[in-house]
Amino acid sequence: MSWTLACSAADLEEDQPYSADVDGELVALVSTEGELFAIRDRCSHRDVMLSLGDVEDCTLECVAHGSRFDLRTGEALDLPATQPVPVYPVKREGDDVYVDLDNPITQES
Repeated sequence: MSWTLACSAADLEEDQPYSADVDGELVALVSTEGELFAIRDRCSHRDVMLSLGDVEDCTLECVAHGSRFDLRTGEALDLPATQPVPVYPVKREGDDVYVDLDNPITQES
């Protein structure tokens, strides 16, 4: 795995998406239900930043049309989005949060 520093753990608040530029890729980081998640910060339907949306029940809602994405799999759960969004392995080490963009998590993982 290829871990890249995404942000400080202090930047993350429970159920508040945080947008981080990780090697030129915008990633929405979410701390919810005691876990950390990393998902591409772009809706697959309208290319809107997902980090502007709300977190509920381990999903992130797009502010444009209300499509929700599963933070564990990236699956689009509501129309109009039909395509998944990549999710990435994420870990906390001390005060830092790291993301592995090279190994996206697939629904088969």
